[in-house]
Amino acid sequence: MSKIKHVAIIMDGNGRWAQERKRPRIWGHIRGVSIVSDIVEVANNELKIDALTLYAFSTENWVRPVDEIKSLFFLLKKYISKEGKKIIQNNIRFKVIGSIDRLPLDTVNLIVDLENKTKSATGLKLNFAFDYGGRKEIVEAVNRRLVNNSILEKILPLSEEDITNNLFLSDVGDVDLLIRTGGDQRISNFLLWQLAYAELFFTHTKWPDFTTEEFKEIYKKVSTRERRFGDVSAGDNLNKNIEKARKDRETIEWGGQL
Repeated sequence: MSKIKHVAIIMDGNGRWAQERKRPRIWGHIRGVSIVSDIVEVANNELKIDALTLYAFSTENWVRPVDEIKSLFFLLKKYISKEGKKIIQNNIRFKVIGSIDRLPLDTVNLIVDLENKTKSATGLKLNFAFDYGGRKEIVEAVNRRLVNNSILEKILPLSEEDITNNLFLSDVGDVDLLIRTGGDQRISNFLLWQLAYAELFFTHTKWPDFTTEEFKEIYKKVSTRERRFGDVSAGDNLNKNIEKARKDRETIEWGGQL
């Protein structure tokens, strides 16, 4: 059984779930917050995965109604206020990736405070992607590499390692499993670089109806998949196969036989 270390979830379907019940869209988001708490607890205590990254608000979500956006901001603040103590007690490292500069100042302060208090935590790495876009992250990673580069060091060409080391979650690694709730089958500009060889699982269950039982069942089902990372047999991880492929390519190009 393969080890699923990093799970990413696109928490979709909140608004539609509420509308089906003749309720405002925000009602679905409120319900969805309680689901987050349950999933985090199972990920940390039962499945004991290394990292969980949740897509809360994308760079494209700014086109939504202003009242809905403000409500999402409030719910993020409420979650941190309510769950912060539990996160610290459970040795969870909390981090928000994306941009927080357009959030209310009191929410920004809560985020920074919790990140600082948990930065040395050794348990689950819990990441919220807020005002996040995968393309934007890659662009920023390239810019960080160029800005931080010594003038005495050769800047170009950039390597895959250069990009990886400058991503928001450079210490978390690639995504092993992406789950999207709500029925749509797309990745919506989420963790584009890290999803290179992720296992994808799309469920019709909308996020407010997503249960810990379904989460564990998906985890169990995907864990039995053979992950080959471009090889003909099961492998450990993508980085090992990239290095092996590089060496094999050089052997074939410089004297090896096909």
